[in-house]
Amino acid sequence: MSDQWVPSGAHHTSHGSPLAFELARAAAEAQTLPELAGVLRQLRRREARQQGETLLTYRQLAAKTGWSRGIIGEYFAGNILPPPERFDVLIRLLGATPAEQGVLATARDRVEECRRRPNREHAATGRSVVRARAGGPRTATTSPRFPVPRQLPPALPGFVGRATQLARLDAECAGTVAGGDDAVAPVTVLTLSGTAGVGKTTLAVNWAHRVAGRFPDGQLYVDLRGFDSTGTVVTAVEVVRGFLEALEVPPERIPTHLPAQVGLYRSLLAGRRMLVLLDNARDADQVRPLLVGSPSCLVLVTSRNRLAGLIAADGARPIGVDLLSTAEAWQLLARRLGADRLAAEPQAVDEIIERCARLPLALAVLAARGAEKPEFPLAVLAAELRAAPRPLDSFDGGDAGTDVQAVFSWSYRSLTPAAARLFRLIGCHPGPDIGFAAAASLAGLPRAQAPRLLAELAHAHLVTEHAPGRFGAHDLLRAYAAEQVERLEPAPARRAAIRRGLDHYLHTAHAAALLLQPGRDPVTLAAAAPGVVPEEISDLASALAWFTAEYPVLLAAVAHARRTGFDGHAWQLAWTLVDFLQRRGRWPDLAVAQRNALAGAQRSGDRPGQANAHRDLARVLSRLGRVNEAARNYRQALTIFAELGDHTGQARTHRAFGAMLDGLGRHAESLEQSERALALYRSAGHVAGEASARNAVGWAYAQLGRYPPALSHCREALALLRTTGDRHGEANTWDSLGFIHARLGEHRAAIRCFQRALGLYRRVSDRYDEADTLSRLGESRQAVGDAAGAARTWRRALGILDDLGHPDAERVRDLLDRAAR
Repeated sequence: MSDQWVPSGAHHTSHGSPLAFELARAAAEAQTLPELAGVLRQLRRREARQQGETLLTYRQLAAKTGWSRGIIGEYFAGNILPPPERFDVLIRLLGATPAEQGVLATARDRVEECRRRPNREHAATGRSVVRARAGGPRTATTSPRFPVPRQLPPALPGFVGRATQLARLDAECAGTVAGGDDAVAPVTVLTLSGTAGVGKTTLAVNWAHRVAGRFPDGQLYVDLRGFDSTGTVVTAVEVVRGFLEALEVPPERIPTHLPAQVGLYRSLLAGRRMLVLLDNARDADQVRPLLVGSPSCLVLVTSRNRLAGLIAADGARPIGVDLLSTAEAWQLLARRLGADRLAAEPQAVDEIIERCARLPLALAVLAARGAEKPEFPLAVLAAELRAAPRPLDSFDGGDAGTDVQAVFSWSYRSLTPAAARLFRLIGCHPGPDIGFAAAASLAGLPRAQAPRLLAELAHAHLVTEHAPGRFGAHDLLRAYAAEQVERLEPAPARRAAIRRGLDHYLHTAHAAALLLQPGRDPVTLAAAAPGVVPEEISDLASALAWFTAEYPVLLAAVAHARRTGFDGHAWQLAWTLVDFLQRRGRWPDLAVAQRNALAGAQRSGDRPGQANAHRDLARVLSRLGRVNEAARNYRQALTIFAELGDHTGQARTHRAFGAMLDGLGRHAESLEQSERALALYRSAGHVAGEASARNAVGWAYAQLGRYPPALSHCREALALLRTTGDRHGEANTWDSLGFIHARLGEHRAAIRCFQRALGLYRRVSDRYDEADTLSRLGESRQAVGDAAGAARTWRRALGILDDLGHPDAERVRDLLDRAAR
């Protein structure tokens, strides 16, 4: 063969023929993939010498070909045989002449044919032939046939999605590169972890079938039954013996003791390309004896637990498996039920996906039911889920492996008693998530114990730490927790837990609300239940941060309090949310909370609660444009506050009523309401309230064109506010002063006032009022000839208002359109 390969041209004259003939001999003799890879490496070195440069790196080759560096490394390491078209590209890039290309292509085809032959023979090192180096005689030594186990279970035909996890698995597998200038540490252990029913096994088996060609020496599989309903966990002794039998080790050669068995198992896999799939592992100790020492093998482990010990001590690379996305859930149902059937009832499909919490097992159970009854509308299935008194009753697939409740129970039973109790009590929590301090209060435990217990629940994937220190669970797991707390905790214990949770949020939110708005009168709260330790909120910044993290929980807590009969908590929690949600422009959320608050206060006959709820509901209704309903609620609030003799409550209501009338252009009526508020605040000696009312009076005078009294009232308001620390009130007053100066044609003074107001609004995180002031600032900038500055300012205002979904956005958009003409 070498006589036929005589390089020509630059290859021959520049470097002579010895290296070319050595390469020719190696190509002619290559019958195994490692030998062919050796030829490629020789060709790579020759090209570098001819060009007088360093070796082409994997990165450079990847840039030239568009292939991944990992795959290129696999080719040069002899782990993967390049497809013909890639092989041709690669050898051309490495400088092979046309004649050489033909010889190399023949060598590649020969290696592929050898790999296809059944009953391949191997030496003890895993190669079939031991060869001398180039120029020396070739000696063949054979050993008994090495079996190639193919133990993978069938792949699920309807597998969908999981693109992110599949890409991670592919990347980690391709990263196992041996040798080469771009060599990286081989990945030998991967873990897939996630909650019960999330589809870890389906993903692992599907991927294992996809990459089986990368592991030509076989694939081993075992279900370790780490969370089996029988509680029978497969031991390492059983697994190793089973693997040795699959590798056709005679029974008399299998050692008696586990360490010797493990040694033999690892020796047999040394130097081979094998995939070992360990499914459903309970913990790292169950897995560790089954790891393989060879860098050419890969162990893939699935578990409901994180297997943190395997990651820390054995270098395993973790990959999380979460719930399906909505799009993936649609794909799963379409595979099972047909895309046309789903397209005909999209709303029913959306509801099914939501009630299944995007959990693959639950979706599969529902899809099976739908497939059995193809004539049934999907809306019927959705209605069944909606009407089920116990949500998990709808997800029983007929055996333990497809009963969602049973599958959850296997994880729950593995918990320590303290963690199991905390998980149960999460069924008494309103959701959607919980932090360390709230979890401690819910369970009546010292705060220091909560992180450890929540970490245990997260390790078991019964909760998910979606943000640092914030833990949540999907709806079906929450339903399971609620069933467990109802079954195992007596009614008084459940009610006490609900009370502790609500007390925690109420006492913390009350303190935070007073920091947001120092001028507010506090609500008289009952003492917190034993075991409750409210969080310490020390300043405005921490109050804003706390509300930002917790307001979804507080909204849920208002409804939870009303539903569970804690009516006082319902209206008081809603009271704490008013300023924060108004500043964020979340008026629909606030309206729902205030309606719940009012219903609870009315049911319990709590008159102060009713008055506060009427007033705060009226405020949000006015923002939503429902002015007649808002006016009725203001009047009801005023009547009840008058009956109670609560002058500051009346004053606050008059002040809010006046603001609504101002927005309607009824400025004289607004002035009347504001003056009533001012008189009531002054008679009560309420300095913060007087300051707010004076600003309102000054604003009303300005709207009526009476600028001297407007300026006087606003300046007096500003002097009072500086003694109260009410930054929001200061912002409102600077905005009023800017408006007055603008009306007087003093636009540069107006700009300075508006800028002072904006700085304060940003400090207190009031997005709507920030946008409102920005729109006025833009008008003053335009008036002084700064058209570009005006446009920038209006665009900032428009961005906020569009984000809030507020109708004022159209007015600002008109300002921008007119400026552009």
